[in-house]
Amino acid sequence: MVISFFMRYFAAIFRKIYYMKQLLSFLLTILCSVYCISVEAQSEKSDAKTPVEWNFDKYRFGGYGEILFQHMNYGANRYKDPSGAISDNRSYITIPRTIFALDYKFRDDIVLGTEIEFEYGGTGAAMELEYSEAGEYEMEIEKAGEVALEQFHLTKRFCDGFNIRVGHMIVPVGLTNAHHEPIFFFGTTRPEGEVALLPSTWHETGIAVLGYLSSFRYELMLVNGLDPNGFSTANWVGSGKQGIFEQVIATDPAVAGRVEYSGVKGLRIGVSGYYGNSAKNSTKPQNMTGLKGTVSILSSDAQYNAHHIIARANFIYGNLADSKAISDVNRRTFKKTGYPITEVAKNAMTYAVEAGYDIFSFWGLKEKLYPFVRYEYYNTAEKLEAGVKQQPRYKRDLKTAGINYHILPNLVVKADYSIRRIDAGNYNDEHTLGVGVAYTGWFIRK
Repeated sequence: MVISFFMRYFAAIFRKIYYMKQLLSFLLTILCSVYCISVEAQSEKSDAKTPVEWNFDKYRFGGYGEILFQHMNYGANRYKDPSGAISDNRSYITIPRTIFALDYKFRDDIVLGTEIEFEYGGTGAAMELEYSEAGEYEMEIEKAGEVALEQFHLTKRFCDGFNIRVGHMIVPVGLTNAHHEPIFFFGTTRPEGEVALLPSTWHETGIAVLGYLSSFRYELMLVNGLDPNGFSTANWVGSGKQGIFEQVIATDPAVAGRVEYSGVKGLRIGVSGYYGNSAKNSTKPQNMTGLKGTVSILSSDAQYNAHHIIARANFIYGNLADSKAISDVNRRTFKKTGYPITEVAKNAMTYAVEAGYDIFSFWGLKEKLYPFVRYEYYNTAEKLEAGVKQQPRYKRDLKTAGINYHILPNLVVKADYSIRRIDAGNYNDEHTLGVGVAYTGWFIRK
């Protein structure tokens, strides 16, 4: 009888849960339908077009890539000599990244998005010599190149204004992560400040809601968090993206989001952010007991592209809680593991502006030639906790001038010359000449 009573009791509970689930599902469907009907009605009035990320019939295949030559007049190790990088002449030719993308519609409302990235020829293609960061002057040898699944996600479309996405996707924090294709920045390399502070390209696994509302695009996501064992002086939390081990730890998840406004012709303004604890994502979380390692990032950016002018600006500021305690744990625990073991700053910051003008417009040519200038400041050790040694060599500013020659809208030849100052000139300047070719586009679509 007792067993029979408990069976009836649990059966009743399960029935309640089932009916509640059905009710919630029904209410959610009604709310989404009402919302999407109202949004679609507004879209019809404004004659809005289908957003470009879903503007294909069945499938499309494409990608982007870069070929880069660089010549430097300074040595590779800026940390060994008291005056900074020593005078040297060295040149490199590389393929920084090649990306192939395939999007496929199972139905009009269910879309698969994929991207696979090959960096520097792919994993294990070469070996590189890497000098460690401040305080660790010995030379290390690492396997170069990488093959990474940059995106793999399914999107359930309700309407342009509301969609749900699940899988591995881009974290659109910062201008370069949100718009990382090489035709969307002037330099032969990605902006140094954003690459130094944040993972680039930043992609994580989780769930997101996104959509287009009038002149706005929004995206809000819940994803796995960062690994505090990867935080470092040189790259702040940029090296905290998980990937050293096969499994990704999501004990401490994070939220990220971005909103863009494009209501003025040629103008796009973006605001993005990230917030999440990291301590429990450590390889050995027991060593992080009592710590949160909260990462907070705020970013704003703008682009103007009209009247033959392209101008961009961006700003990022980040805060890391428990930075000194995390540094102490990493130094004590993770030697010879591949993790950096240098101190990590409490705050990091970068800002940049760039502008160019199409001089071919004077002659009415279809091709475009943009001479440009760019200024960038970044410091991965902007502010440190008390008791942590100051790291002035990570205060950098960069002046760049060059040209972008657009043979086609999605095919560009780039050349630039940059001067990097370390700690406002207290260390030797570093000069780099770069020449590159970059493309992006969809090759096949149906």
